[in-house]
Amino acid sequence: MRRINLAFLLLAISIVAAMAFTLELRSQNRSAGTVVFEGARLIVGDGSPPIEDSAFVVANGRFTAVGKKGQLKVPAGAMRVDLSGKTVMPTMTDLHGHYGFQNIIEGTMSKEYFTRENLIDHLQRLAYVGVGAAVGIGDLLDRSDLHGGRTHWGDVPLQVRSEVIPNTALFRTAGTGIAWPGSGPQGDPSRVDVPYPVTTVKEAREAVDDYVRMKPLFIKIWVDDRGGTKKTLTPELYGAVADEAHKFNVPVGVHNVTLANAKQLMRDGVEGWLHVPVRGGEAVDDELISIVKQRVATNNRPIMWITPDLMTAWMNTQGGAGKRPAWLDDQLLNDLYPPDQIEKYWGAPLAKMTPAQVEKETKEFKLETNNAMRLRAAGMRFVEGTDTGQTRFFIGYFNHLDLETMVAMGLTPMQVIVAATRDSAQIAHINSGLVATGKQADFIVLNANPLDNIENTRRIDDVYLRGQKVDRAGLRAKWQAKWPHHGE
Repeated sequence: MRRINLAFLLLAISIVAAMAFTLELRSQNRSAGTVVFEGARLIVGDGSPPIEDSAFVVANGRFTAVGKKGQLKVPAGAMRVDLSGKTVMPTMTDLHGHYGFQNIIEGTMSKEYFTRENLIDHLQRLAYVGVGAAVGIGDLLDRSDLHGGRTHWGDVPLQVRSEVIPNTALFRTAGTGIAWPGSGPQGDPSRVDVPYPVTTVKEAREAVDDYVRMKPLFIKIWVDDRGGTKKTLTPELYGAVADEAHKFNVPVGVHNVTLANAKQLMRDGVEGWLHVPVRGGEAVDDELISIVKQRVATNNRPIMWITPDLMTAWMNTQGGAGKRPAWLDDQLLNDLYPPDQIEKYWGAPLAKMTPAQVEKETKEFKLETNNAMRLRAAGMRFVEGTDTGQTRFFIGYFNHLDLETMVAMGLTPMQVIVAATRDSAQIAHINSGLVATGKQADFIVLNANPLDNIENTRRIDDVYLRGQKVDRAGLRAKWQAKWPHHGE
């Protein structure tokens, strides 16, 4: 009897031990993809003071715990990454880009370049510099020609929007846009006819009805007579666009210039501005400020945002004979673009600027800064937007110059980081922009503190998207292998 009991006991012990081993093995397997990052100064992205000597846990592409090193419960078997001496901040979101049209190696643009491969290449350049998501505007998409036909431009932006691609920023689209014929995107001819061409209220509403089928992040309109050289959307037309869009609960983002149009667009409930709402030498007045405040006070589409896009004006203030801004020789810029393009588009033109030209640019930058800052104080939000994807507007690098520009406008480095991370991600409906539990694990590891100097956002050690390290070395090698004279 004792032998039977002893055998039974040994069997029971063996079963329990086997079960414990199995549970431990399963636990280890669950923790195998879990990583804890420790020791960095952590800028969360919400404006709160940075967490010194931080720790945060990443699992399944998301942050699962954030706090102080030594105070955070770390899953058994988690891999540890030491970030002592580094600073971590969330990745940025760009709400204003024109990706896909540009052949970066050749420095040319065309509709033929708008392929899945080229769009992804542009999004990888954004990932390289710490941009986790981007919004394309004026994208090449099949649309109605408003006369019973279609453009047959395909659906590349919709394809890429639905994908999560390694080493690549997430993509969202604001579709083709709406403009008076020929007064939409300027510069290279490849983009001029992309928006819906609208001249009547009927066409405006028909355009919106077709547009919303793309499920755009917002509907983009251009209200700009290009210095009196072109016709543009009238208040009746853009009012019809806004009214029709809001029936579908789709926001509207506008490129406009004049004070009068800014007031009416604000009354029409337009939510976003791509560029400062009042430009061209005019100043924001008290009436416009009161309209903004009224919308906030009455909860009438109170979330209003601006991508200031004043980088080129700020960059031009640094021109003049014998002057060469340090950013022209920044390694990050030279990782992304061939030296001949950097010199062609910015080095030589800045050096040739006369004192009168620099003075003019400085005055314009100051006026548009004052306009934007007054609107911000009234309740509008600054968010990240670069207008990049056109020849001299460098994809990726301008995201960092945008931060520096906003500091030059009068924001603190912390305010700028919040604008480019949390607030931009919120407008784009991306679960990113914060180092916080449940958010997508998108973050930048920096070699210096951007709160000391915003230029330090360019001192990138690593970028992580969705918990995975971006292969920056591989991307850099791929691009530079295609440069003219590479290896000579």
